[in-house]
Amino acid sequence: IPGYGDSPPVEMAATAQGRRAFLSHVLQELGMQRPVLISPSMSGRFALPFLLAHGDQLAGFVPIAPVGTKDYTAEQYRAVQTPTLIVYGDRDTGLAPQALQNLQHLPEHRVAVLSGAGHACYLDKPEDFHRALLGFLRQLK
Repeated sequence: IPGYGDSPPVEMAATAQGRRAFLSHVLQELGMQRPVLISPSMSGRFALPFLLAHGDQLAGFVPIAPVGTKDYTAEQYRAVQTPTLIVYGDRDTGLAPQALQNLQHLPEHRVAVLSGAGHACYLDKPEDFHRALLGFLRQLK
């Protein structure tokens, strides 16, 4: 993620609008048509603004305890029709409950809770994560 960790700061990543534009540019450059956007943790700062503005360009959305969910209103989430699989580990007591509380306003959502997994639930329980993800992907049109 540009501007996080050891990556150099990117001016575009300073605002939600800039992060949305950056992700839009990446998907365009990759030539992706209606991808499924998987968004763990810090990537929520990019994925959520994109979802709210361009959710119709996505076949699906898979937030995994993303940051930034509280930055948007229930009404904004309710306007999104993108099929969504909300994933989190039941041992993630920090970010997961807040993300779930906000993301549950997405009208086309379901939830997958990975038992015994923490914040990086896809690393803690990879088989359970992949099972949930593949089940979701099979349901998409």
